Amino acid sequence: MRAPITVIIPTLNAADVLPDCLTALMEGLEAGIIRELIVSDGGSDDATAALAQAWGAQVLQGAPSRGGQLRRGCAQARGEWLLVLHADTRLQPGWADCMRHHIRNSSNAGWCRLRFDRGGLPALLVSGWANLRSRFGLPYGDQGLLISKALYEKTGGFPDIPLMEDVAIARALRGHLSGLDTVAVTSAEKYQRQGWLRRGLRNLWTLLRYSAGSDPEQLAQGYRR
Repeated sequence: MRAPITVIIPTLNAADVLPDCLTALMEGLEAGIIRELIVSDGGSDDATAALAQAWGAQVLQGAPSRGGQLRRGCAQARGEWLLVLHADTRLQPGWADCMRHHIRNSSNAGWCRLRFDRGGLPALLVSGWANLRSRFGLPYGDQGLLISKALYEKTGGFPDIPLMEDVAIARALRGHLSGLDTVAVTSAEKYQRQGWLRRGLRNLWTLLRYSAGSDPEQLAQGYRR
């Protein structure tokens, strides 16, 4: 029987963080559940593509839009299940057994509990809110997403938008999402650089504007600023 999971990682100048993400995936290779690795790059001008190829990934190149990058990656996947990860996220030990159990026993998509790699009390508060929000059907992309190819295609997949693609697919999966008993550790770099409160409020304001119908292209431009 073929390994069930295709891992898809969208990247843009991710050479500094990608090795840790890929190192954590070795557990899945050793457990025999990863069939292939696809890195969908948005035009990096650092060593991201070379690094990914050295690790045995199929590298796809295209326009820098995370939703579009994920859509291209998922379209190329041959696995029966897709595991979507951000390049600055690493799965904690034990994730392979957890995901194998989920694949055997559930048809739902699954998300991981979030934890930051540093940040003290502010990090605990933000991750606690994220995990609570996820229980109500709104996990974000930095928590990872394990989804069957059949369910992905049934719900329309990731939209080709530069921001909020994780919110869009979570909405499409409402009622078909389950928490996984494993942890995804993501980088706190942006929060520490911009300030935990400022970054958190900015994320919330962006979500509210998207929910009210704002154009994701305009939201992405403001988000980058």
